[in-house]
Amino acid sequence: MKRIFALLAFLLLGFASQAATRPGNDDTILVKLPNQATMTLYVKDKAQLRQMRQYKLDSLLVLLDAYITQAEAAGKNSKSEQITMEFYPAKEQPGKKVPEQIRITVRNQGPGSQNKSADRVDVVLGRAFGVTVYDKPDDKEGVSVRISSTPDSVKEAQRKARDEQRANRAVRSNFNIDLGLNTLVNRETPVGGEDFDLRPIGSRYLSLNWHYDIRVGKKGSPFHLITGPELAFNNYMLDKNNQFFDVDGRTIISRNLETPNRELQKSKLAVSSINLPLMPVLDFKNKKGRDAFRIGAGGFVGYRLGSHTKIKYEDGGNTKKDKDRGSYNLADFQYGLQGTIGIRGLDLFAKYHLNDTFKNNRGPQAQTLSFGISLLQ
Repeated sequence: MKRIFALLAFLLLGFASQAATRPGNDDTILVKLPNQATMTLYVKDKAQLRQMRQYKLDSLLVLLDAYITQAEAAGKNSKSEQITMEFYPAKEQPGKKVPEQIRITVRNQGPGSQNKSADRVDVVLGRAFGVTVYDKPDDKEGVSVRISSTPDSVKEAQRKARDEQRANRAVRSNFNIDLGLNTLVNRETPVGGEDFDLRPIGSRYLSLNWHYDIRVGKKGSPFHLITGPELAFNNYMLDKNNQFFDVDGRTIISRNLETPNRELQKSKLAVSSINLPLMPVLDFKNKKGRDAFRIGAGGFVGYRLGSHTKIKYEDGGNTKKDKDRGSYNLADFQYGLQGTIGIRGLDLFAKYHLNDTFKNNRGPQAQTLSFGISLLQ
């Protein structure tokens, strides 16, 4: 073990400056030794490699050698396959540039193990570096050194702890996106207008949701309340060359009599609004604590932020787009019902406006229904 660390010190001193000056984001250094052995050094970035400069490597490796010897001796006397010891060199040698904490884990494979590798020693220097050293019993020696913030096993444990902590919070925030379609229901054609249809695929709905998930009850309760701002975009795309017009303070839908032969590629009314839902949800988990099934229903209120019409057509071989901003007698305030149902990672939603889409007697009498899928983040 002493010979391995002496070789490691020599190689790190020789190659650290070379790795730090390489262009790009180099994260691997492969060193081939004369006896066909290899050493691989992994770093996350150059800055992490430079952090090694705060330690005197020769003194550090002598210190590690002493600690590893103690850990190996304790491991031989232990009946368990693994033993972990912690050392605090900063307290033992105040004023010197040494790690505050060194944790050494010795794993004894045992003679009956199917794994050909003999003893394995894991060394973690405080929170700055992780070093793993393998001694192999054959003629070839392999030294694998990993420098990272924490070992992979520790990172996995930390990630699980964060996920569990987040799941246990009474109030959680999340961001998701609703994608779907719009349709107008309970529709009546106003006087002076024409009967109309919406293009199903072109009448799209998009909502960007910043939600707060509030658990009601004790830890593990499936009852939640969902609320938070939503920025919604409703598009109503007309069929059969119809357009939205404002005539004498009323919004009608009809063809453009001034250009009756014009074929419209697109004719739509786009509306943006800000909404605030309040929706009770029952969220059930499986035995592993993962999402299994959820269902919820509630209401929402909102306010229209803006609106415009847009038509697209060919004129003289050129594609033209005309956009006209205006209220088009749309209702400013809106309210309605909404619901969601989900299985595992798939959520479906529906949103029904109880208010008329247009102001009373100033546009087509209709109510908006939106539905689609939710993309959870």
